[in-house]
Amino acid sequence: MSRTTVATIHLGALRHNLARIKALAAPAKVMAVVKADAYGHGLERVARALNGDAEAFAVAALGDGLRLRAAGHRQRIVVLSGPDQSGDIAEMQRLGLDAAIHHSAQLAWLAEASASRGRLRVWLKIDSGMHRLGFAPADVADVHARLAAMPGIDPDIGLLTHFSDSEVFDGAQTPAQIARFNAVTASFSGPRSLSNSAAVLGWPDARGDWVRTGGLLYGLSVVEGKSGADFGFRPAMTLSTRLIAVNRVGKGERIGYNGTWTCPEDMPIGVAAVGYGDGYPRSAKAGTPVLVGDRCVPLVGRVSMDLITLDLREAPQAKVGDRVTLWGPELPAETVAAQSATISYDLTCGMTRRVLFIEDEG
Repeated sequence: MSRTTVATIHLGALRHNLARIKALAAPAKVMAVVKADAYGHGLERVARALNGDAEAFAVAALGDGLRLRAAGHRQRIVVLSGPDQSGDIAEMQRLGLDAAIHHSAQLAWLAEASASRGRLRVWLKIDSGMHRLGFAPADVADVHARLAAMPGIDPDIGLLTHFSDSEVFDGAQTPAQIARFNAVTASFSGPRSLSNSAAVLGWPDARGDWVRTGGLLYGLSVVEGKSGADFGFRPAMTLSTRLIAVNRVGKGERIGYNGTWTCPEDMPIGVAAVGYGDGYPRSAKAGTPVLVGDRCVPLVGRVSMDLITLDLREAPQAKVGDRVTLWGPELPAETVAAQSATISYDLTCGMTRRVLFIEDEG
């Protein structure tokens, strides 16, 4: 019997989620965000599954764009951090990538770009309030004029921004960012992109011409207290393993490293072959739900590198070899994340190399 931890990627769920995003965002087009190895689901795998439907892909770095082109994808690919050094620009032109431009250092490199390799399509990133990357609103007109005058730059300059808390649907920050973005771009004609996943759900005024959706594509939500399924999306990953031991432990005995959990009675304790060495969060608290077969049981004790321990009183028939599900359609990753002081994106991005990835069409 294998102790392998398995991440099953549901290709049908990916396609369903993209179709739902398109319906919600229409008439805007959709950039399928596949950065961070497609949020841990596998860059090439996800791109292949969506190849006939995705109008564009968005990645964090040039290397991901190279991987997508090498896999044969011809859609627009937007590099959200743009060039990291001057030599990146010629490679972006060769590959036909779009580049987000967010800093004055990049302008100096772009000024030297040769049009002989083909004009580079760029997106001017505006800091509307996130204060991470982007040009200040007061500088946007000047930067846009400089880009428009460069012979190596496509004249159809895109305009984009990023929201800091669009998952707060009744908050004041997102409307302020929308208004700021609209004010500084009013005189420009290029395509606009404002919305991330949460904004697609909560801010219809921010649709623009393109939306950039990552989390929803994988059936994940960062809206507090909500799962992707609550909005009609399907989880694209199931993480599972097996029970490798069922032990009878006496009342008063302590479980795991540092004995952080004490048995309130004589009881069965299950041991499952998964831990932070696979990407299961070490921060998961006692009480975090886990499925053994179809029974929900709580995690007890500390998560270790290779193993977790489970209170099996609600699954008295559990035996060695039973399937253990850590998250998936029956147990939202958002629920596990909330018990681990993180978000679902962190969980799926955290899978390590020893996890076996398989695909199904569901």
